[in-house]
Amino acid sequence: MAKKNEIDEKYVFKLMSANIKRLRSFMNMSQLDLALSTGLTHNFINDIENCKKGVSAKTLAKFSIALNAEPYQFFLPNAMANNEIISYVKDFNDSLQKVVSELTQQYLVGDKK
Repeated sequence: MAKKNEIDEKYVFKLMSANIKRLRSFMNMSQLDLALSTGLTHNFINDIENCKKGVSAKTLAKFSIALNAEPYQFFLPNAMANNEIISYVKDFNDSLQKVVSELTQQYLVGDKK
């Protein structure tokens, strides 16, 4: 990787490619599924994920829509991306526990009447 205050073009390219693949996998999509969702070819998706081709802002926007992701997510380092997923799962779990608790209380109070 580049020095602390330098951005290496190859690093950004690899990071974006890896995140496209990571987000696609997270959504349980094949390369063909992503190609069909974006109007791109399967070969082009494969080339992007294998760092053989780059993407334009227009193509990145297509990926954002198809993968239900914000554009910045394509540039997150793995640790940040993983923390973001963990945070999302934790928030979802907390919300789910709250709903279950409320429903349990409602059921128990309703049962005593």
